[in-house]
Amino acid sequence: MCSSKPRKIVLTGGPGAGKTTAVSILRRELGEKIVVVPEAATMLFMGGFPRVNEPFAIESAQKAIFHVQRNLENVQASRFPNRTLLCDRGTLDSSVYWPTSPQDFLKQLDTTFEHELNQYDAVVFFESAAVGNINIIEDGNPTRHESLNEALTLNQKLKDIWSKHNNFTYIPHEKSFMKKLQRAHECILKLICNDTP
Repeated sequence: MCSSKPRKIVLTGGPGAGKTTAVSILRRELGEKIVVVPEAATMLFMGGFPRVNEPFAIESAQKAIFHVQRNLENVQASRFPNRTLLCDRGTLDSSVYWPTSPQDFLKQLDTTFEHELNQYDAVVFFESAAVGNINIIEDGNPTRHESLNEALTLNQKLKDIWSKHNNFTYIPHEKSFMKKLQRAHECILKLICNDTP
């Protein structure tokens, strides 16, 4: 029997990992057991927030993404207090896009790795399809612009950060996305139906 204790799970990973597609399918499969927190970066960039390469602009964008992500989580937690939040990315994702270092990002946002990690009960990490030499720009996301090498670098940086969480699950790239999705479904179902805190 599933626990009634609310949980917050972040589904993160490198660019082109299939996170957003997986979240959409998992929402349909798991129904009212979960509520989705959409990806803040996609919302902002699709809504017209400039995506440019000047360091100041990158910093401004990542600060905005961090705050929107945190507030989206707060809104969904308030609206659905008895459901598990399934977050499409988490607040620490912004730190790897910061033009200097993740530590500087945290300092600018007046937070710490430990504080941000502790905001989530579990982390499910999707490895980027870039490791399989798949062109991630063709995945249908108009905000995607990373090259294969950039995606691989971001994938590793994100893994290095999120793997510090004490409830971290790694979902490797698969030739079959359906196998990858099945592993994620089994993992998340186990997390939200585990009666232990």
